[in-house]
Amino acid sequence: MAETIDEITIHYEEEGQVLTKEIKKEVLTKGSWTTIVFKYCEWNKRNEEFGPEKASIRRYKKYNGRYSMQSKFNISSAKQANQIVDILGEWFPKEG
Repeated sequence: MAETIDEITIHYEEEGQVLTKEIKKEVLTKGSWTTIVFKYCEWNKRNEEFGPEKASIRRYKKYNGRYSMQSKFNISSAKQANQIVDILGEWFPKEG
């Protein structure tokens, strides 16, 4: 658990091997409930290389001075990400 938003990461290692590499992080909301979108990739043990880029939207709750993940939604491919963008663009067109 992290004490600040800057400390929150999706990066994960085991025995010195990076298994989840954070590429980018965007904070959507701050406060006692924080929403962050991560761009990341995962280590493929079989191929011994990082796989395709993915995205994860995660919600954190601050309790007793520490952020704890409450929920997440993983976007597993560029195709799925683009489908979500298209649908939300239809539902919520940019104004002005």
